[in-house]
Amino acid sequence: MIDQLLEILPQVVTILVLVTAVFLTSLWLGMVLWTFRDIRSRTRDIIVQLLATLMVGALTLPGLILYFLIRPRETLSEAYEHALEQEALIQAIEEPETCVGCGAKVRLDFLYCPYCHTQLKKACVACDKVLHLDWNICPYCGTPQGAQVVEPVLERSYEEPPTIPAPPVAE
Repeated sequence: MIDQLLEILPQVVTILVLVTAVFLTSLWLGMVLWTFRDIRSRTRDIIVQLLATLMVGALTLPGLILYFLIRPRETLSEAYEHALEQEALIQAIEEPETCVGCGAKVRLDFLYCPYCHTQLKKACVACDKVLHLDWNICPYCGTPQGAQVVEPVLERSYEEPPTIPAPPVAE
């Protein structure tokens, strides 16, 4: 029995060494390919891509650990999305005000929308600065706003138009 085991032992050891070699080679190749794909998603610099891949290829597991320590924090797509978000925020800050009635772009100092005539803001009763409709006091001069009274247009005296006699009716 022991003689038979000793006869097949070299074959078993050879198979185990072969399986282990295939596994370790696959693991090494997987680490190298993963590193290459990961660094390509993080930088466009070909030299950095090549050096990171060669580092993991040459140093194997320590190279992969070192790569994790020095790789860029965000991918190119994450950096692009972050830049888009920042640009949208800046554009929202700098974008002119829009009319609540029609949605047209209006300047910040407009009291009325020139398109739909919606009142956007009001003028201070004392200093005529532009105020929001819901402000009760002027932040510029401190005058309480209260209810704005619209002054009536002075009545003009019109002369009665001359009466034109009606033409005679023919019978």
